[in-house]
Amino acid sequence: MEQSSTSALLQGTVLDLASDVVSALRSGDHVRAGGTLAGGDAGEGVVRAAVRVLGADALLPTVLLRVPPDPGQLAVFKDAVAAHPPRADAAPAVVWSHWAMARALRRLDQPLTDPLADDPGAEPDAAWLDDAGWQTLTHQLAVLAPLALPGEECAVTRAARRRPVDVARGFVRAVRRRDWQQAAGAGRWLTLMDGVPDTLGLEAGLDFVRLMGGSDPRVALQLEAARLMPAGVLL
Repeated sequence: MEQSSTSALLQGTVLDLASDVVSALRSGDHVRAGGTLAGGDAGEGVVRAAVRVLGADALLPTVLLRVPPDPGQLAVFKDAVAAHPPRADAAPAVVWSHWAMARALRRLDQPLTDPLADDPGAEPDAAWLDDAGWQTLTHQLAVLAPLALPGEECAVTRAARRRPVDVARGFVRAVRRRDWQQAAGAGRWLTLMDGVPDTLGLEAGLDFVRLMGGSDPRVALQLEAARLMPAGVLL
């Protein structure tokens, strides 16, 4: 029962944090992204875990809106990165998520005592994406949606750019399966890609995802990112 309660609390905190980010992206006010991180019913450990789940997107308003992060929010984010480095046997997506979070801190001149953070060249391997089928590729890119940023350059973005048709197929599959979170993540990637088939109708597709799944703040976050990114510039 205790484990189930903790899991429910974590899930709720993730949704609250995603809602904060969505509110900030819509309003242009970074302070709105810090409400969940500032406290509440969730304990410190749960909040850190929620930040890890959301990944670098916890600082997305800073990246896309070019507003300075709230100091308290930044401290929680930095603590979450430092407290949970990936294990040696961690899945590639976990390693890349950590790398993306550490990179977000580097952009804000907030380096960590961590090999991935201190050495900008310490980029994880992404060859596993080149060999992935289009279904797996889309799933993994949706998980790594925080890396889908205007002007971002890393092995994952290069792998994605090489396969726009496969990601488009994955987007359609996710919509048909009503996997709105994956569809929104794939759509976010597609907004940054050249070579996306015109027949996809991406703008209309994203509108449909918003209509059907936009009540989930994790879906709304990806859609707001997709809406803002064409005009966005990395710090």
